[in-house]
Amino acid sequence: MKVGAIIAAAGAGRRMKADRPKQFLVLEGLPILVWTLRKFDASPLIDHIVIASPHESVDEVRQMVDKAGLTKSVTAIEGGERRQDSVGGALKYLAPDTDLVAVHDGVRPFVSLEDIAKVTAEAERGGAAILAVPVTDTVKEVERDEVKSTLRRERLVLVQTPQVFRTDLLTQAFDQARRDGYYGTDESSLVERMGHRVTAVQGSECNIKITRPSDLTLARFLLEEERAPAE
Repeated sequence: MKVGAIIAAAGAGRRMKADRPKQFLVLEGLPILVWTLRKFDASPLIDHIVIASPHESVDEVRQMVDKAGLTKSVTAIEGGERRQDSVGGALKYLAPDTDLVAVHDGVRPFVSLEDIAKVTAEAERGGAAILAVPVTDTVKEVERDEVKSTLRRERLVLVQTPQVFRTDLLTQAFDQARRDGYYGTDESSLVERMGHRVTAVQGSECNIKITRPSDLTLARFLLEEERAPAE
């Protein structure tokens, strides 16, 4: 079985309110994107990596990869206007014999090798799997500041990445979405609308997406925890 990884790193990251995209911000001496790449480079399941980067930063990303000392084949390509455009374009750069593809956020550097393995194994069995964690807060549906309903949180999850799919299945889902002019909020939503089962695998609260300035403080703490020697 050959598994490719697509790292979605083409976003502008406006919520971070920084002078450059959040995936390029430095965390303890290295860009966040490099910390993320290291996880997939370290996973024995991943064969090759494709990075979708901002169109103006492809050369910069390639230089980052060269300096990072990664052991696996890494291809940096120009991403699209939206995430779906970026991932759809990256699919074309996977090796032809890639059986499964793991799609991951470039700013989720704390995914564990164990979780990559779990979600990949589930996708191998069923064709499509995502990492997710249960919702712990009460969730309400609100319209124009008026509460319309309280949702059953025991049936709700917060979705993480990687999301792993059979390559042919995800390609088919992207092709269908393009024909229909449909844009989803994540890759699994494209597979769901085709009627294919997507399995949710228990993720980790540590697998945060670094989005806002306050996330950087938590990221530094999590990095210290990862670096701490096991007792």
